[in-house]
Amino acid sequence: MQRTSVSIALTGSGGAGVMTAGQMLLDAAAEAGYYGLMGRTLGPQIRGGESAALLRVATRPVQGLDDGHDVLLAFDWGNIERFSAELPLIPGGIVIADPRNGAVPEVMRRDHHRIVEVPMQDLAKAIPGGRVNMVGLGLIAELIGLDHHYLLDRLAKQLAKKGEEALAASKAGLDAGAEAAAGITGLEPLAPPHPRETERWSITGNDAAGLGAIQGGARFCAAYPITPATDILEWLAPNLPRVGGALVQCEDELASINMIIGSSFGGVPSVTATSGPGLALMMESLGLAVASETPIVVINVQRGGPSTGIPTKSEQVDLNIAVNGLHGDAPHVVTAPLSIGDCLFATQWSVHLAEAMQTAVIVLSDQSIGQSRAIIDKPAEIAFIGKRLVPETIEAPYRRYAITADGVSPMALPGQEGGAHTADGLEHNEFGNPSTQIDHHQSQLDKRLRKVVGYDYGDHWAMIEGDEDASIAVVTWGSAAEPCREAVQRARAQGFKVRLIAARLIHPIPLDKMGKALEGISQVVVVEQNHGGQYYRHLRAHLDLPGKVTAFHRPGPFSLRPREILQHILGQ
Repeated sequence: MQRTSVSIALTGSGGAGVMTAGQMLLDAAAEAGYYGLMGRTLGPQIRGGESAALLRVATRPVQGLDDGHDVLLAFDWGNIERFSAELPLIPGGIVIADPRNGAVPEVMRRDHHRIVEVPMQDLAKAIPGGRVNMVGLGLIAELIGLDHHYLLDRLAKQLAKKGEEALAASKAGLDAGAEAAAGITGLEPLAPPHPRETERWSITGNDAAGLGAIQGGARFCAAYPITPATDILEWLAPNLPRVGGALVQCEDELASINMIIGSSFGGVPSVTATSGPGLALMMESLGLAVASETPIVVINVQRGGPSTGIPTKSEQVDLNIAVNGLHGDAPHVVTAPLSIGDCLFATQWSVHLAEAMQTAVIVLSDQSIGQSRAIIDKPAEIAFIGKRLVPETIEAPYRRYAITADGVSPMALPGQEGGAHTADGLEHNEFGNPSTQIDHHQSQLDKRLRKVVGYDYGDHWAMIEGDEDASIAVVTWGSAAEPCREAVQRARAQGFKVRLIAARLIHPIPLDKMGKALEGISQVVVVEQNHGGQYYRHLRAHLDLPGKVTAFHRPGPFSLRPREILQHILGQ
């Protein structure tokens, strides 16, 4: 019987070629017409730490990992005890190991795994210039039924500059691995892929976020490198200049956010990218952007915390600080992409929102979708381009912070005749003049709140799928959306009436839209990946959820899986 999805874990210490092999397998699968994704789990060490490539290849679109891996291939057992819990195999799954690396550790001998020994090091040494990861790559490709023709194409492109000897050695390694796979049974090959109907992309969430920022109109980025957000900067650095923009690597996060506030004040839509510790440093200046009504976007790629926490691994832990971290009453917007591919749309939309409302928008991505790569259908082009309200002519005296029905006031650009005004963090009157008067403070607070709670966010606030007559609703956000989506599909296949509500707009909660989405629901399950149930508590603070309400939340770094969510939905 042929299967429609297969999950593979490749593991080994840093330098073993794990990520290279995983990336080549994903690329070759894409060339063959399959969908797939590759996540990664790494130790925080710069060199020599543990690493694993977590792959899923399928005949249908997939942007989340499955319950467990069908096969785990270990190039070595370096530090496996540190992250074995992140490498679950399905019961009866296959563990492939080299006997030269010693016995399979006890932490990997569970759930009746089948252990298969393959002398990968000996096979590689028998080939001049041979590498163990190429042997392993050929072995896995043969097991899942992936034609080596596609691997050879990838090799030819990747090794073009290294000469024929390097290519011949890698090809011989693939062949040796394929021969070694001949005696391994128990893993059904993948079914042939469906014909391609649309163009497909191979993209990471961080790269998609960078592209989304540009498509939204951002032309300046200032940022300080931080794991796991640095990839966004690396993508933007060569691509912003192609559209007339620029990137500056700053000395710290304080400089970064103040630079983008200055750039935006000058009329250029601007973004920065950071992670939790950097976001904490930016809070005071985020308040300045809100008070001065200067549009900016902060892309926060979350990682485990608190403090330095677990820099290389994922958790949805920054919702509280993103929503409540600014001091004073500082209305702003918080969004979250729902998948690797959705990082493009969510970021583009966020630039649009910031410009339209003249406020700060925080985008909550995370390591699991930011640094994972997926094969996706080319996203539809969305005409969301940031456009702020700029006066064509100005009649003196200029009221930069004029009280308007929607809370948005025309924002003059520097040098515009008659548009000079004060823009700082002090409370002010309509002209921007500092003021401590009660009526000025009240009217400006109302104005800033009105524009974010009264804005029409349309249908983009959430992804809603499932049964119209559902009695159960799974409410989630961000990277938890894809495993929830698969869990809901499984529940519906078993005859349960279930609806998925995956929020892209975290704050402010669109109360009327959320209420409508929950109509007819008698059981609500709120799912997220953090220790304290941050989104659950955020929802409960702002609205009454209907019927029986339960929360399923746990910390990382082990990513949420469909089976555990399904079990919670069904009360098992």
